[in-house]
Amino acid sequence: MIRPAEPRDVAAIHQFIVDLAVHEREPDAVTATASDLGTALFGEAPALFADVAEVDGFVVGMAIWFLNYSTWDGRHGIYLEDLYVDPAHRGKGFGRDLLVTLARRCIERGYSRFQWWVLDWNTPSIEFYEAMGAVAMDEWTVHRVSGDALRAMAELPLH
Repeated sequence: MIRPAEPRDVAAIHQFIVDLAVHEREPDAVTATASDLGTALFGEAPALFADVAEVDGFVVGMAIWFLNYSTWDGRHGIYLEDLYVDPAHRGKGFGRDLLVTLARRCIERGYSRFQWWVLDWNTPSIEFYEAMGAVAMDEWTVHRVSGDALRAMAELPLH
């Protein structure tokens, strides 16, 4: 079953985030706590959302997402931050069903796009996404400012 995440799912979702970081070769990258995640998902004005795959009362997969906006389309879309299915439950359609659930949400709400990043070396995921109709946006390059560089940028004077 695919359903919206509930507060009782936070610990499982947080563990999946840690597991995903290990899979993506960044085992020490997760600094967020389960409490941070709980606040982001279920605080006063959440801007982060999650759906989970559940089997026999156990969460076996997750999709963490938030809204983005296309100034060209003039409509919102969904940005998938993380998709993860426990290795013991892969190949059973849970990842597919999580993606389909988000695609349906886009259609139901009139959103114009559904997008995410995937690591270049993650060939099995790339093939899975492309089989579902996803198209790589190869002409775009992701840029990021974080940590000390973010603090330095914030300290630049305004003109």
